[in-house]
Amino acid sequence: MDLRLTEEHLMIRKMAREFAEKELAPIAAEMDQRAEVPFENIKKLGELGFLGLNVSEEYGGAGMDTVSYCIAVEEISKACASTAVVVAVQNSLVCYGIERFGTEDQKQRFLVPLAQGKFIGAFALTEPEAGSDAAAQKTTMVRDGDEYVVNGAKNLISSGGFADVVLVFGMTDKSKGHRGTSALLVEKGTPGFSVGKEEDKLGIRASNTCELIFEDCRVPMANRVGEEGQGFKIAMSNLDAGRISVAAQALGIAEAAYEAALEYAKTRQQFGQPLARFQGIQWMLADMATRIEASRLLIYNAALAKDRAKETGERYSQESAMAKLYASEMASWVTDLAIQIHGGYGYIKEYPVERYYRDARITRIYEGTSEVQRTVIAEHILR
Repeated sequence: MDLRLTEEHLMIRKMAREFAEKELAPIAAEMDQRAEVPFENIKKLGELGFLGLNVSEEYGGAGMDTVSYCIAVEEISKACASTAVVVAVQNSLVCYGIERFGTEDQKQRFLVPLAQGKFIGAFALTEPEAGSDAAAQKTTMVRDGDEYVVNGAKNLISSGGFADVVLVFGMTDKSKGHRGTSALLVEKGTPGFSVGKEEDKLGIRASNTCELIFEDCRVPMANRVGEEGQGFKIAMSNLDAGRISVAAQALGIAEAAYEAALEYAKTRQQFGQPLARFQGIQWMLADMATRIEASRLLIYNAALAKDRAKETGERYSQESAMAKLYASEMASWVTDLAIQIHGGYGYIKEYPVERYYRDARITRIYEGTSEVQRTVIAEHILR
């Protein structure tokens, strides 16, 4: 087994790193402070192909493997985790679902412009009373001729406020529980579809998170993804892919915090010597570096499992859950230590580690909490 990156992987890393350092890093703190989405940079990422990295070339994407995608998300997250949210949602939660379950017409109308960065997508599953319990949705999709009438509300939807198309999940038959869930592509500007409250968040503040409202919103049957009743399966499949993205995001955040702490420890003088000369600090840095590398290996393993699944049809839920669980908890731990190494300076906004700490916290929650990941893993190992 060869763990070395290929030339293509190295090329993607170089391209993503250069863009992140030049375009994202200089404005990340300001965008975070103002809670402002860096739309210009998102547009540039689309033009460079980062919003369709995993999409097949025949549908306007880059056709890259999942390791390449993880490397890109990692590099973007090191500079601006908020921007990485848009990249991750677009690739894993929207494009992936349309390419795998959508019709040829849907791929031409939606997937192609999404992959080319001309459309921005969002994934609407969560509701006020249906978070981890995705089967408890109350949004309804009632068939009326060749349309569905959608009523309900979704909340905590990433990119929802500016998305051109949203993959929405709702109940077409409540009597069947999760087997009565379906998925629709709802376009921006559809009558009855509106954006509600925008959330004021602890971290990833330069990303958009909001409520979506559906009031007698009529969506054509042609926009249904998959068969009626297949929505839960589509959502869970998308989340398997999305959890790898979150793991890569957490890895990038942790790396940024570790590198900042390492540099600070080398230059900060205490008791007549650099912090890095103290064994207590050395051990902290050693543990940070080790856990970061362990996370990377879990993420790449999940990425390879996802790509194998294209041929075998096997699920990679366990690998995805393990990567997401470990990397997200590692990121919280590493960013906490990075603040500790910085001391009082780590607690003020002049230094970026306080932003990394805030950004890392969400990775243990969205696209499945750590508790949900442990449940998924347990279900697989106990079979």
